[in-house]
Amino acid sequence: MGGERQHYYGKHGTPQKYDPTFKGPIYHRGCTDIICCVFLLLAIVGYVAVGIIAWTHGDPRKVIYPTDSRGEFCGQKGTKNANKPFLFYFNIVKCASPLVLLEFQCPTPQICVEKCPDRYLTYLNAQKSQDFEYYKQFCVPGFQNNKGVAEVLRDGDCPAVLIPSKPLARRCFPAIHAHKGVLMVGNETTYEDGHGFRKNITELVEGAKKANGVLEARQLAMRIFEDYTVSWYWIVIGLVIAMLMSLLFIVLLRFLAGIMVWVMIIMVILVLGYGIFHCYMEYMRLRGEAGSDISLVDLGFQTDLRVYLHLRQTWMAFMIILSILEVIIILLLIFLRKRILIAIALIKEASRAVGYVMCSLLYPLVTFLLLCLCIAYWASTAVFLSTSNEAVYKIFDDGTCQFAGKTCNPETFASSNESRLCPGAHCQFAFYGGESGYHRALLGLQIFNAFMFFWLANFVLALGQVTLAGAFASYYWALHKPDDLPAFPLFSAFGRALRYHTGSLAFGALILAIVQIIRVMLEYLDQRLKAAENKFAKFLMTCLKCCFWCLEKFIRFLNRNAYIMIAIYGTNFCTSARNAFFLLMRNIIRVAVLDKVTDFLFLLGKLLIVGSVGILAFFFFTHRIRIVQDTAPPLNYYWVPILTVIIGSYLIAHGFFSVYGMCVDTLFLCFLEDLERNDGSAERPYFMSPNLKRLLNKTNKKLAES
Repeated sequence: MGGERQHYYGKHGTPQKYDPTFKGPIYHRGCTDIICCVFLLLAIVGYVAVGIIAWTHGDPRKVIYPTDSRGEFCGQKGTKNANKPFLFYFNIVKCASPLVLLEFQCPTPQICVEKCPDRYLTYLNAQKSQDFEYYKQFCVPGFQNNKGVAEVLRDGDCPAVLIPSKPLARRCFPAIHAHKGVLMVGNETTYEDGHGFRKNITELVEGAKKANGVLEARQLAMRIFEDYTVSWYWIVIGLVIAMLMSLLFIVLLRFLAGIMVWVMIIMVILVLGYGIFHCYMEYMRLRGEAGSDISLVDLGFQTDLRVYLHLRQTWMAFMIILSILEVIIILLLIFLRKRILIAIALIKEASRAVGYVMCSLLYPLVTFLLLCLCIAYWASTAVFLSTSNEAVYKIFDDGTCQFAGKTCNPETFASSNESRLCPGAHCQFAFYGGESGYHRALLGLQIFNAFMFFWLANFVLALGQVTLAGAFASYYWALHKPDDLPAFPLFSAFGRALRYHTGSLAFGALILAIVQIIRVMLEYLDQRLKAAENKFAKFLMTCLKCCFWCLEKFIRFLNRNAYIMIAIYGTNFCTSARNAFFLLMRNIIRVAVLDKVTDFLFLLGKLLIVGSVGILAFFFFTHRIRIVQDTAPPLNYYWVPILTVIIGSYLIAHGFFSVYGMCVDTLFLCFLEDLERNDGSAERPYFMSPNLKRLLNKTNKKLAES
């Protein structure tokens, strides 16, 4: 037996030996993983440099404001188009051309206008009426009526026709509505073009009918915004209730953890028992019915799965499966009963620890603010990088011009050779791009931006985990709780993490960031390969995505426990990860039991909090209950504040339980270390709680003698 134990420890590391100087988290420690700390600082400097370059070359107005055919902004203050906020397309039907997918620009002249057209007019009719002055505002700037109709339309000086339009995202789209089940523009179904021919308006409807859904989306967004403006007060109250319920649940776990776990186990056994009974009753009910004795093999595969419920063999299979599960759970309960009690005791002890370090419940706010800072910097840098290109002009032509798609200069195009060879062509703004080295490096800079975001975000999360682990480890290794608990344990742990272990945190975050950026690239490649018919490539991509997903989960688990060891012993990342992994492997059954028990309790807590607050919000915002004399405000969509409260409650509960989960994991590792380091003697007393010592039949001799 001793040989087997020695072989087991040989495979899973050496148990911790007694250290008379160890009294909890080591205060006199040195810096770890300094090289990674230097790399992180250099990467941050490079990240700031990328941001400065992006902010110097970028122009977010390209995202906010539309641009006309000359690349000039519409509605931008300080420009000649300051009073012209809307973009008007001469022929919006051409926006449905495949060329838009390649050039990201409609192959039709576009100008900035003060307002979108509100009537039907053709150029030919307007030229002969008093509406020509109105029509001219939709022609190119500086248009002079000194050409014939054919020349004006050929040169793209004016649109052939105006149709009623509405602004959407500062762009004029046809005003589409339904009349007797038919999509129509305005009140007409036909229009007359510049050459005197009448055409069916269906072409325009088909070219712009997608705008109708976008218009409805805009109206939906406005109504949702209105609902937020009148219900934000009650939403905040709902979130405060969720916060109080989360705090109350954590406090109650100290007293009700055991009851909830055992009730859950009994309910599972009873549910499985009822399932077995129901399967048996269905099996007996089908006895003697025609066709019920046909075997599953003879029946074969059927698309209507309800057919199988009419076979006795189906219910027999269900009964056997449920019976096996019932037996397995009962056997696990018998053999793992003590470990379940230990897990419950650790959960109760975690509730006490959180009670003594109450400020730890506020730390998720620090993590949230730092993550918001990372997200804001990443998003702003990405926007500036994507808008740091220069205006590129290209030749557009409806015919077969050999120069179509070539770059051009709009100021000299009228007198150029291309204009003479292709009379119907015109030079207009195509997209923002460039041919310089900086523009060619934009893709790499965007990848670096995403990588640094992952690295810094993981670093922030790691900092929070080490800080909380250090605080809760101080609680566990206090022999006389809470008298021996150091002052301000959370702030002390935060200072130690930043002062000594920035490099170790950066190392763990770097490994995780590399895996995450690989997953992002795989998702990108998967999107590009969706149209391909290569089944082997799709299979390989699916396998890679699955493998890297599993790898990320494992690294997260390993990092979390490594950070706990870093907070306690101050060792470097690799040493901490190895020691934590071997410590958990030496107690793998306890790890599995504790993990499942805590997962259940957290799931139960989240469902309880989110469900309670969600139901309360539903009854309140649907005017089924009143709070004192107040009632819910009138809403366009009552589900808007309800969903907001539900999502916010889940995030709040997740924040509280993340602290509690870190506390449980930290106390668990400390508990395992305590069992290996100490033996309960006067020189090596146990630091665990009396409840845990009672469960394990452990005592401290000094205390026992006294």
